[in-house]
Amino acid sequence: MARVSRPLRVLLVDDDALVRAGLSMMLDGIHGISVVGEAADGDEVPAAADAHAPDVVLMDLRMPRVDGITATRRLRRRPHPPEVIVLTTFDTDENILYALRAGAGGFLLKDTPPAQIVDAIRRVAAGDPILSPRITRRLMDRAVSQAGAYERARAALASLSPRENDVVVAVARGRTNAEIAAELFMSVTTVKAHVSSILRKLDLDNRTQIALLTHDAGLA
Repeated sequence: MARVSRPLRVLLVDDDALVRAGLSMMLDGIHGISVVGEAADGDEVPAAADAHAPDVVLMDLRMPRVDGITATRRLRRRPHPPEVIVLTTFDTDENILYALRAGAGGFLLKDTPPAQIVDAIRRVAAGDPILSPRITRRLMDRAVSQAGAYERARAALASLSPRENDVVVAVARGRTNAEIAAELFMSVTTVKAHVSSILRKLDLDNRTQIALLTHDAGLA
């Protein structure tokens, strides 16, 4: 999770130089955000991440050599990975679902207003997934309809303690750590520890994936 004591470091990944230039001009004027590097293809992302240590990566989906989903998956498997927000013109169910399962913490369209992109960067850096309610509902309906999704999700969640199950339901409902702490009468530190344990037990990368699995199980 990114620290708030310094500007959030953002890496731009897009094969369109004009898109990168536009994003850079927009974000570099925002207090608390610094564009530290750019990459023109998914295969450039590992070296760029090593060179610039970003907190958040804005990731295009369709690129000539390595696509954004593959690049996201590889990046999120690294130790202490940055958060990833997919920024694309392609909002098919498959693209959204694959991106989230690859570990992206957010999914935005390129026509998203600048203020919302800035807000998404800050929220995803803080550990809050960004996905519009309309897209979330589409994904939930699709996932639940897939054969065996309910059974697989229920089996996975069976490995959690009752308290951890309370936490996953709250996460799936979009509650923040502070809100979960208040609802379940525990400290924020304890909530964070439960979330970390849940991610480890379920072999997931972020809270968005917890929400997807919980909805698959019909618990939220």
